[in-house]
Amino acid sequence: MAPGTDEAVAEAPGTPSGEPADSRRHPWRAFRRWRHRRPFGAGLALALGGAEILLTQRASISVVLAAGADSLAGYVLPMVMTVCGLLIVFNPRQRLFYSVIGVLASLASWVTSNLGGFFIGMLLGLVGSSLAFGWLPDRPRRRRWLRRNRTRTEAVQAE
Repeated sequence: MAPGTDEAVAEAPGTPSGEPADSRRHPWRAFRRWRHRRPFGAGLALALGGAEILLTQRASISVVLAAGADSLAGYVLPMVMTVCGLLIVFNPRQRLFYSVIGVLASLASWVTSNLGGFFIGMLLGLVGSSLAFGWLPDRPRRRRWLRRNRTRTEAVQAE
């Protein structure tokens, strides 16, 4: 593309094509729009649960409750939980598969990782996986539906 052509002039310098100029001025607004199109809270909860279990793996011996705390599965399962949480956020089309793997890894952490990171990491993983499994991508907003219903009922009552 030559610098003097119409395509080069139509595209603003420094912005990727298709990105509105509003997102350059308000990056938080663009992040909010991106976040609402995916199961962000669910993936974050699952990833935080895995990270919490990984942090409790290195607790002192007087705090460690489970006998298998130093096994390989004690480190692999929380890493799987963290990766599944990130993949739920960045690849929401495969959220069902990742959420099932996240639930299985969370439940298995009960045995392998200090009672699931002292219950906190396991519960975060279970809640995050459940939220991701139940998330629906193209659901219409409820407010619009209520407004439409209200106008229909008002029209019927007026007749």
